[in-house]
This record gives sequence, C-alpha cells and structure tokens, in this order.
Amino acid sequence: MNERIRELAEQANASFGERLEYAVVFGEMEDFEKFVDSIVLECIEQAHKVSNLRGITDDMIYGADTAAVVISKHFGVK
Repeated sequence: MNERIRELAEQANASFGERLEYAVVFGEMEDFEKFVDSIVLECIEQAHKVSNLRGITDDMIYGADTAAVVISKHFGVK
C-alpha cells in the first residue's frame, strides 16, 4: 500500500487486517468519508501544484486548475 494512502487511512481511524495486507476497516461511515475526502483533496492539491513545475505553459496551468475545480465539484469536496 502506498505510504501516503496508509497515512490518510490512519488519520481517518482505519484499522488494518492482520492476514490480508490490503484489508482496511473503518468503524464509522464518517471515518470512511473522511478518508475518501482526504484522497480527493490530495488530488486537487497535486493539480494546483502544476504551476510550480518547470516548463509548464499557461494553458497547462489553466487545464490543471480547471481539472481541480471539476474534481472538487464532482465529489463535493472543497
């Protein structure tokens, strides 16, 4: 499991299966929603970071920012 995803799951109070490497258990629906929202937010943040990359054009920045807005609206995460 990606270490960052594991960290986000832990922050959302997830438990991990003992025998199954990828078994993740959330005790409450709110914890699962927190986990999912945190992944969506990370994706949005990564899209916004495009402007910091070398060789990026204004069109690429606009496209990444537009994608971030669309993702945010699609999942209802701000």
